[in-house]
Amino acid sequence: MIHFIPSIQNKIKEIPSIPYVDEDTGQLDNYSPNFPVKWPCCLIDISNLTFSDIGKDRKKNPINRQNASGDIVITVANLKLTNTSGLAPIKQQQDAWSIQNEIQYIHEKLHGFRVLENTSRLVRKRLQRIKRDDGVQEYKITYGIEAADV
Repeated sequence: MIHFIPSIQNKIKEIPSIPYVDEDTGQLDNYSPNFPVKWPCCLIDISNLTFSDIGKDRKKNPINRQNASGDIVITVANLKLTNTSGLAPIKQQQDAWSIQNEIQYIHEKLHGFRVLENTSRLVRKRLQRIKRDDGVQEYKITYGIEAADV
């Protein structure tokens, strides 16, 4: 599982419009107005892993083998400080909604992506908007993953 985040990070880095892709270490927490990211950003986390025993294989280390299943959480965020009402200029409205494009680009890269040979393909499970009061648009996209014989 040590390879999950770098593998996903490399896949998302193929999207030129997202300048900051990293492991989620709390970059969006308690830093306003000086967030340590470039906008828009994408943060990756492994969440809610469940393990089940599948027996022993004396040829591998560790000997006791397991399967794992869980979630990969992708946080997509952008700083939105402009008005998007119906009276705002069209270009301003389009720029403010660009995060939706980033979410779609990420989905196109990750849905069905196999992180490693012993993992299932990523499958999108959830999209959640996080309401904030600091001008940051934030969405969390959850992908399911399973790994065999870990």
